[in-house]
Amino acid sequence: MNRRLLQIATAVLACVPTVTGLLAMTGLDDPLYHALQLPRDATLDSNLRFYAGVWLGLGAAAFWLLPRIERETVLFRFLWLMIFIGGIGRLLSLVLAGMPLPPYIGFTILEVIGAPLFIWWQSRVAQAAMRKLNRIEH
Repeated sequence: MNRRLLQIATAVLACVPTVTGLLAMTGLDDPLYHALQLPRDATLDSNLRFYAGVWLGLGAAAFWLLPRIERETVLFRFLWLMIFIGGIGRLLSLVLAGMPLPPYIGFTILEVIGAPLFIWWQSRVAQAAMRKLNRIEH
């Protein structure tokens, strides 16, 4: 569970909100929504584009912290907290609206179970970096 593996895993996962955020900035023309034949509604399109921008920003923030992943504990935890809360929203949707497409079940698992695991992993990497720094200083 070293720093490099955490950086790689974070970079791979950061590609998801970055790529899907860019794609979703097309609003109702996003292939996912377009295939659902949703009504052309300016409010829905606006909301989809707004949330896509927030999602894209999350991906950008994840890439930004990569070089200092062991020192960016607050931002790392905050990003994963946002993802965890989003996963809780997906769980509510599952209960209230029914089963989504299969990939979204996987996303929900990553968001609800993976988020705490990534936070734990980063805390281990941060602690190891702090111990190493303390040894160097003494």
